[in-house]
Amino acid sequence: MSWKPLPKGEFTGIDWSAPGAIDGMDPYLAWAEADGFMGYHVHGREPEKLKWLPIVIGLHEGVDVRQLVNATATRWLRVPLAYLLVPGLRHCSARVSREFFRHWRQDPALRALIERFELGLPVEQLPLGLTEFCTPHCRPQPPRQRVRGPVLGVIDGGLAIANAAFLDHRGRTRVRHFWRQDNFYGGRWPGSPDNRRVPLDPRRAGPRPPDLGYGHELDRETIDRVRAEYARDGQVDEDAVYRYFQLWDLARPVNHGTHVTGLATAPGGPLDPGLNDAASRSAIVAVQLDWANVLDTSGGAMNVSVLDGLLYIVSRCAADADIVVNVSWGTLAGPHDGSSLLEAAMDELVDKLGGRLRITLPGGNGYQSRTHANAALAPGESQALHWRVQPDDHTQSFLEIWLPDGAEGLSLSVAPPDRPDQAVTLTQGQSGMWANAQGLPIWSLIYPSSTALGRGTCALLVLECTASHDPEHPLAPCGVWTVTLRNRGRTPVVFDAYVERDDVALGVNTGARQSYLEDAHYDTQGNLNGWVDQPGNPTAIRRSGVFNSLSTGQHTISVGGTRATDSGAQELARFARYSPQRPDPGPARAQRPGVKITPETLAACDSNTALWGVRGVGSLSGSTVRLAGTSSSAPKEARRLLNGLG
Repeated sequence: MSWKPLPKGEFTGIDWSAPGAIDGMDPYLAWAEADGFMGYHVHGREPEKLKWLPIVIGLHEGVDVRQLVNATATRWLRVPLAYLLVPGLRHCSARVSREFFRHWRQDPALRALIERFELGLPVEQLPLGLTEFCTPHCRPQPPRQRVRGPVLGVIDGGLAIANAAFLDHRGRTRVRHFWRQDNFYGGRWPGSPDNRRVPLDPRRAGPRPPDLGYGHELDRETIDRVRAEYARDGQVDEDAVYRYFQLWDLARPVNHGTHVTGLATAPGGPLDPGLNDAASRSAIVAVQLDWANVLDTSGGAMNVSVLDGLLYIVSRCAADADIVVNVSWGTLAGPHDGSSLLEAAMDELVDKLGGRLRITLPGGNGYQSRTHANAALAPGESQALHWRVQPDDHTQSFLEIWLPDGAEGLSLSVAPPDRPDQAVTLTQGQSGMWANAQGLPIWSLIYPSSTALGRGTCALLVLECTASHDPEHPLAPCGVWTVTLRNRGRTPVVFDAYVERDDVALGVNTGARQSYLEDAHYDTQGNLNGWVDQPGNPTAIRRSGVFNSLSTGQHTISVGGTRATDSGAQELARFARYSPQRPDPGPARAQRPGVKITPETLAACDSNTALWGVRGVGSLSGSTVRLAGTSSSAPKEARRLLNGLG
């Protein structure tokens, strides 16, 4: 192996090793080009065949999406029409071609409009082109049949739209609009059936929503008609309904989106016969994430998909509708101060709608996962982090190290397991990668002086998978990677290190294995007081600060998890062990400005100490399932908000 500079991007044309090239940019884009988009499952490693990349764009203050569209050409930048339905937005998703990056490099007028952009979806899993998009001076019209009154918006995976829990008193579905973001079923992810992509039939899956330009949409009339066609003696064959709509995964007994939606809006049924509140009568507008989002728990697809989903929900609601959107999803890495592009876009949308939109999100489930380290380094001081990367991990692993604005003089040294001769030390503005004999990257360290990912800067350490069924796939060594931070400056520097989420989502098999940090001082004994950070413990690994990185915005509502029944007098007995707590029980430590570590509110997601999770709606009518996690806390807060509107 050899240490090499990052290559010139085949798609963007950016020479990532040139001085200043990585500054202010998305380091994940630089890495994706370095490894030929292998982590995004581009078929046959042929990025030259890509025509469009999905991104999220943040515009400068005083610039809106209309100005961006009017100043660009659709042959190299395409924005979904929905982003013009809310006047004055500074954030949008887009599909961009190679020519966009040429203009970005050469045209100061374009850079005067765009403040930052970030790579979005796994590029093989979703359609990259849009069938319809904004053109200069176009005037898109709002969709017909917009929903009035209190509305529950849901962005999730696997919503059982034929379930009787989502019917009104007349037997009609309360799902007024349903958008599935995929154009096909299956793909190249491990565990997909035969790794084949099955195109969806728009006559069954529904037409493409013209204001978003991809996916398939169903309305209430269509759902009710198909439910009636497959009804016999008053009973609906729900499996047949899902086969007709090509929603085969909804035949599984458990689906995350169904459970979440049930907690937010299902009537009581056998679990609570007396429950008949306003939330159980509210209309539903639902977005089913492409399964690539569900499979890729690192959240690499979240920004475009969730932002598009929010615009879909808003566009399907009347101007006077009160909307509560629940997004029970999240990641672990990120700035954690509300400055990520998606969080800034959500905050802007809440602000633009003048309080008619509220967004609930889970606080996160990683409190005991050892994925966060935090410390303040005095001049001359160093801190070693030991990152345990597991064997047989078929997905890439990511570690982000975040520094506040103005931090200088911090060097990063990375040593692979048992390979001290391959240790690399970089300072701000530097990057590179270890490559194998074929020139393919095995791991990379990208350390810009500023980043598109959020406030301050983010150094990204990324590793290829440690196992693969492809004999030609480059593999990173498993074991303990040592990352040493050394303050060579004259002032103290506060850092946060976050290991990105890399677990396996419910009901799928991706070959992912979660990496984590190790330290002999970190308490793993399981004693009662060992579930929170203790004063005097010198470890840099912190439970405090392990937080869903989608939930740290200024105007969104994060929800932590408690137990329905306390198990003791101690305050700790109140909380689900995997949830961030309120107030934070950890000792005071230096924090980067604006970092969020406590949720706005709390709701039960465990029954008690021994019985984790809460009961909710299963995929088939009348069935119930138990799922644990703050994903169950967030829809309970959404329900409380809906009841306040009714």
